Amino acid sequence: MLAEYAPFITAFVTLAVIIDPVGLAPLFVALTQGQDAALRRRIALRAVLTAFGVLTVFGLFGEAVLEFVGISMPAFRIAGGALLFLTALDMLFERRTKRREDQTHSEKEDDDPSVFPLAIPLIAGPGAIATMILLTSEAPGDWGWIAAIHGVMAAVLALVLLFFLAAPTLERVLGPVGINVTTRLLGMLLAALSVQFILDGLKAYGFAS
Repeated sequence: MLAEYAPFITAFVTLAVIIDPVGLAPLFVALTQGQDAALRRRIALRAVLTAFGVLTVFGLFGEAVLEFVGISMPAFRIAGGALLFLTALDMLFERRTKRREDQTHSEKEDDDPSVFPLAIPLIAGPGAIATMILLTSEAPGDWGWIAAIHGVMAAVLALVLLFFLAAPTLERVLGPVGINVTTRLLGMLLAALSVQFILDGLKAYGFAS
């Protein structure tokens, strides 16, 4: 009986490892530092829904979407890496925090990380997009399988939302100093991750080993 659900369990684990809901929670805290609880909930929900939409499009149409606009997956990885590197710089030098300190409450809502970088490329990044394309292409034309994979993806994103909503508790545990240290450390990790995305893209083109 368990063997019947093994492909879906494998798909869930694969997507969970790629998207990493636990690892995204501290990033959410760092990127929404200083925002009130209601705004944070809206940012979390918007980020997850946007990521769901992006992953659904790529899950349904796959490589055809990239081919239609003339973009290869390696190029997508390089672009995602470059954008992520800019976010890492903001976190390392506390540019987002400084911008918020100079803004009024209404202006703060414009500094919204829900679409970028939370939804894209942190949740629906090149790895998650490529995984959705690969999983749905295992049974092309089988809409039952494709729907099941999207259900698995939705379950992983629900887990992401759960960790995002628990972020204030995490922030209270860390405190201002802990948040500051965590933001800098995560900025360094994000910088390294962005470089890895770029190297993976270059490797696919034969420019790096």
